[in-house]
Amino acid sequence: MSATRPGPLQRIGYLLGRRLPPEMSDWVRKDITGRGHVVRYLLRGFIPFLPIAIGLCFVPGSWMVRAGMILLLAIPLLYFQLALMNIYRRHLLRNNGLDPKLADKVTIVRLSEAEALYRSQHRPQEVSMAPYDVPQPATPPTPQNPAVIDSVIVEPKDPEQH
Repeated sequence: MSATRPGPLQRIGYLLGRRLPPEMSDWVRKDITGRGHVVRYLLRGFIPFLPIAIGLCFVPGSWMVRAGMILLLAIPLLYFQLALMNIYRRHLLRNNGLDPKLADKVTIVRLSEAEALYRSQHRPQEVSMAPYDVPQPATPPTPQNPAVIDSVIVEPKDPEQH
């Protein structure tokens, strides 16, 4: 067994919820947030289902009946695995003494890369995006020259009306 990677028994314990030693924290972090983490997670969930699926292959009946029984179990399994993926990943991180917010690392990195690409393509210079920025007219409005801002005529305030 390596000091940085779990051995076969440690890995089985890890998958069943046991805590790995602190020196394997980097391996846990890469396992849960690294490349291919979704595929690894789905395969781990389907491994216990394989004996059931193999057993259903020997049920008497046509191949359509057998395939239907397997699909009736596999589809909800896949659905619930995808629905509970983030909860399970956070649990493994917390269980191994890591910050559960690391589970969102993949999404945050992907979104920040997409935002950087968008900014480089569509916003070469930074523009103020404050929601209530109203452009100011070049010259102050006068009664003879009202300023037009966003198709609305802005009349100067008349002190005599107050």
